[in-house]
Amino acid sequence: MYVLRGEIVDRYGFKLAADKTTFILYAHPDYYDHSPEKLAEILSPYVKIPVGELTKKLSQTNKKIITVKKDIDRKTIRQIKAKGLRELSYEVKNKRVYPQGSLASHILGFYNPNADTAGGIEYKAKDYLEYVDKTITFEKAPNGDIIYNISVNPADVSAPVKGKTLTLTIDSAVQHVCEKHLLKTIQKYHAPRAAAIVMDPKTGEILAFAIAPNYNPNEYSKYTMQEMKNWAITDVYPPGSTFKIITVASGFMNKKINKNTKIHDTGKMKIGWWDVVNYDYKSKGAPGMIDLVYLFEHSSNIGSIKIAQMMSEKEFYNSLQQFGFGQKTGIDLPGESVGLLPQPKHWDVATHGAMGYGYGASTTVIQMVSAVSAIANNGVWITPHLIKYSKEEADKKIVKRRILEEQDAKDITQLLVKSMENGRSVAKMDDFYIAAKTGTSRKPNANGTGYSNKLYASMVGYFPATDPRVVLYVVVDSPVGEGIWGSTVAAPVFKEISTELVRILNLNPDKHSKKIK
Repeated sequence: MYVLRGEIVDRYGFKLAADKTTFILYAHPDYYDHSPEKLAEILSPYVKIPVGELTKKLSQTNKKIITVKKDIDRKTIRQIKAKGLRELSYEVKNKRVYPQGSLASHILGFYNPNADTAGGIEYKAKDYLEYVDKTITFEKAPNGDIIYNISVNPADVSAPVKGKTLTLTIDSAVQHVCEKHLLKTIQKYHAPRAAAIVMDPKTGEILAFAIAPNYNPNEYSKYTMQEMKNWAITDVYPPGSTFKIITVASGFMNKKINKNTKIHDTGKMKIGWWDVVNYDYKSKGAPGMIDLVYLFEHSSNIGSIKIAQMMSEKEFYNSLQQFGFGQKTGIDLPGESVGLLPQPKHWDVATHGAMGYGYGASTTVIQMVSAVSAIANNGVWITPHLIKYSKEEADKKIVKRRILEEQDAKDITQLLVKSMENGRSVAKMDDFYIAAKTGTSRKPNANGTGYSNKLYASMVGYFPATDPRVVLYVVVDSPVGEGIWGSTVAAPVFKEISTELVRILNLNPDKHSKKIK
C-alpha cells in the first residue's frame, strides 16, 4: 500500500511541504480510434499543447507508447477520462512539493519518493510522516479488482492513504526575515555562507533556523550535498569571544568569581608558547584592574584567560560539558556533530588558557545557541528542537537540566546588558535591554593545523533581557573586506533581525519600565 506523506507545516499551519499527485498521459497508436489530427484537436485544450505540435507527436505510429504530457493535475485528467478515449492511458505519479520554495530548505531537507531517499526533517520524521492511524482491510481478485463485502469501506479504498501532518516550531515570518538579511550580508561581504538561529530560551523551540545561501528542495537534484548540508549542526569552528560568556558563567558555577569580581588585566601575557594580547592593547595598553562589565565590553582576552586559570582543568571541562559542549544537543535533525572538546588530560597550559577566550574548543552553531539559552533561561539548559511535540512526547524527548544557579544567571545577564549599554554597539535598541556579545575568530586551515587569514564574525544575545523571549545567534563565515569583526559584520545583521523580531513577535519593551540593577 502506497502512503502519501503527511504535510509539514509551521507553528501556525503555514504549509511547508506536501505530497502532490499528478498524472502522466500516454497514447497507444495500435489502439487509435481517431486520426492523430483529430486526437490532437480533442486533447489540445486540456494538455495546453498547440494542435500542430501535438499532431506531430501523436503521429509517431512506429512507437508502441507515446508520452503525451507529464504533470497533469487530477481535475484535468478527469476531464480527459470523461471523453472515453480508448487509445489513452494514465499513470499516477506522486511527488513531494515545497510550496514556499527555498524557505527553511536546510531544515526541511528533501524527499525523493522514487528512491526513497531524504534529508533534514523529511528524513528524521519519516516514520511520523508516513504513519497511518487506520488499518485498511480488503481483498483483491487475481486481476487486481477490489472484492467488496460488508467490511469494506469504499472511501478507504478510493481515497489516497495519507500520513500524519507534522507541525514545526518554526515561525515562517521569522524564518523569512533571517534568510533575507543573511543573504544580503553574504552578498555584501562576499562570504561563502552564514547562519542565524532564533530560539525561545524558555521552551527550547526554534523559531527560525536560517542558512545562507539556501536551495530549492523542489529541484534538489540540481544541488550538491555540500550545498544542501546544514553546516550549523555538522561543522565545528572556534567560537571566539562569544565563548567568553561561557567562561564567565563557568567561573560563577565553580564559585571562583561573582558579579563584583575584579581582575588585573595586563593587556598581554604569555600562556605556554603563545603570546596573547587584547585587541586594543596597541592603542590603549594595559587597563589594570577591570570588572566583568569591562571584560565583556572590551572583550578582554587577558581577563578571560585569568578566569579560566582560576578553575582547574577538570572544573572548567566539567562546566563546559554541563553547557552541552563535546556532545550532541539532541536537536531533531540528522547529522549533528558532537563538536571538539578535548579531555582535560590532554590540556596543556596553552589549551587551558585558550579555552577562556574561545579557541581551545570547537563548537557547532546549535551548541552555542543552546548554551547561551541556558543563561537566558535562568540557568536551565533545554534540548533545542524544531518539531512541535505534544506534552507526552516532549516529556520523553526534551531534556531540562539546571546547570547554573538562578541568581548567577541573572547576574551574568546584568553584566552583559551593562556592557552593551556602556558600549557603542550598533545592535543596541532604544526600547529593549539586550544581553549580548560579539565574537571574531580565526578560521582553522582545512588540513587541521594552524589558522588561516579568514575569520568567523558572530554575535549572540537575548532580549528583552529582563524577561528573555528570544535568543538570536548570527555567524558569518569568511567575510571579505576591511575592518572585519563581529562588531562590524555580525552586529548589524543582529540589529536588523532583532528589530523585525520585535514587531513580528509583538514583544513588550523593557528599557523604560524596568531597570537593570
